[in-house]
Amino acid sequence: MDALISFFSHAGFSSAESQTLVDGFRIQNVPKGTLWVRAGQPAPYLGFLLAGSCHYYTVTPDGEERTTYVALPHTFVASLLSYLTDTPARENICAIVDCEVATISKQEVVRLCETLPAFQKFYTHLLEEQMCCMDRGRFDLITLSAEERYDKLLREEPELLRQIPLQYIASMMGITPRHLSRLRKNHATGAN
Repeated sequence: MDALISFFSHAGFSSAESQTLVDGFRIQNVPKGTLWVRAGQPAPYLGFLLAGSCHYYTVTPDGEERTTYVALPHTFVASLLSYLTDTPARENICAIVDCEVATISKQEVVRLCETLPAFQKFYTHLLEEQMCCMDRGRFDLITLSAEERYDKLLREEPELLRQIPLQYIASMMGITPRHLSRLRKNHATGAN
């Protein structure tokens, strides 16, 4: 939990506050290929990815798996709609590799917000950031070409290309793995 204490300390919480926050989390080991969240089931918890990476995906009516997001270490993970509305999750969240997740229930988050006013501000900011991230992703998928989305990924999140299987990146970008390979090749040679 040192990574979580460090995260909260960097977010401006005192050592005592950071420890109080971390005490609300429970460690969960999620083996590679295991669903941390299953579509159709409630997911009333947030997680902080201490180690590993997770693949968010949904399955279309014709059985095609579509990646919607990929989470890397030291980021929060959640089926946000399920968490906020107490409804079944619409996506699966699966461990790409063995993961260690610090999990906190929605009830514990509410208690901490009532106990530590600074946490309420942090929590609100976290949710706002997640909503902005989803809005940017949706907007980019509609308005940017595949090449522009790839260039943006290279600029803003190059670690995804180093750590995540390319089929997940391609799916998240709304293109085929073959198209992603062409984009990568063209970028490496400077062709467009």
